[in-house]
Amino acid sequence: MQGERNLDFDRVVDRRHTDCLKYDFATRRGKPEDVLPLWVADMDFPTSSYVLDALKERVDHGIFGYTESGDSYFEAVAGWMERRHGWQVKPEWLVKTPGVVFGLAMAVKAFTDRGDSVLIQQPVYYPFSEVIADNDRRVVGNDLILGADGRYHIDFEDFERKLVENRVKLFLLCSPHNPVGRVWRQEELLRMGDLCLRHGVLVVSDEIHQDFVYGENRHLVFAGLKPEFESISITCTSPAKTFNLAGLQVSNLFIPDPALRRKFRRQIAAAGYSQLNALGLIACEAAYRYGETWYQGVMAYLEQNIAYLREYLAGELPEIRMTEPEGTYLVWLDFRALGLNGPDLERLIVQKARLWLDSGSIFGAAGEGFQRINVACPRATLEQALEQLRRAIRGK
Repeated sequence: MQGERNLDFDRVVDRRHTDCLKYDFATRRGKPEDVLPLWVADMDFPTSSYVLDALKERVDHGIFGYTESGDSYFEAVAGWMERRHGWQVKPEWLVKTPGVVFGLAMAVKAFTDRGDSVLIQQPVYYPFSEVIADNDRRVVGNDLILGADGRYHIDFEDFERKLVENRVKLFLLCSPHNPVGRVWRQEELLRMGDLCLRHGVLVVSDEIHQDFVYGENRHLVFAGLKPEFESISITCTSPAKTFNLAGLQVSNLFIPDPALRRKFRRQIAAAGYSQLNALGLIACEAAYRYGETWYQGVMAYLEQNIAYLREYLAGELPEIRMTEPEGTYLVWLDFRALGLNGPDLERLIVQKARLWLDSGSIFGAAGEGFQRINVACPRATLEQALEQLRRAIRGK
């Protein structure tokens, strides 16, 4: 082993002209070609050199036939889950999918019928509502509440009322929460889980951002909090965010309950899907087995970027309030003090500042007046973005 070689996170890598969703398709999505993109949740950092070496070795082999994962793959995934999150998983629990969103959609189809209600907590990752509505189910919202402390909180009375009144079958939990950056505390998770147990609601827990947690915060696997939660939960994980592998399309879902697992697998079979991308499997195993040094490096860099953003806004743009991220590399910014309506705020961001952020409105009505910014980029990129924003607001 040569040691990790990709630890220069200041290095700017030109991603244009690589058919990159983040950089190459602005005009197709109604944005000027020259916008600086800090929107979609992938990183501008090359992944671990161990992952690249493993991929190169497989590429040199030259054959990319149908591929399954063996014991070595499971051991790498299970080892990461136990080391990082203290959760011991069993081989039979593992169901692999080509992405967490695919898994969410399969769960909606497997465990609900047309017209059934599915609960989400907005503002939340917009595919949550899409996979519900696109499958002819009904979106039920338990909106998060922005408190005077600047943190989002759960309205538990509304949560239970919505479960009962709408006969909710499924709850899509976002943990850590995207976009508001909450890392749910044990008491919050237990209370939600106990309510779901009481009312017969299954929980699909999207934990794809589980490895991005800051300070004293700690990610807790929902299914690992109580043996009873294992019987009602599907836990969605992936190396895609942690190691910047989204394009390789590999996710690891854990379904402890055999009956739920059989039902979920039948839905995947009905969709005509079987083996995953061969290179995705290779990358996942290498990342979880050898990527710790790279991961620690990127975490330290992200914390520095978040500190820079916090200080810049406080000094140059105090009217923009940053929701302090407890987790994820996506920061939720409150622009409401500018007094702009939705279209005017978009014009400020896109046309004047020449930035491509994610408009808060796509995360639900509770996101109006907010923008989500991705800080997983070299410092120079973040500095340029903030300077463009400052000039657009200050007019100089």
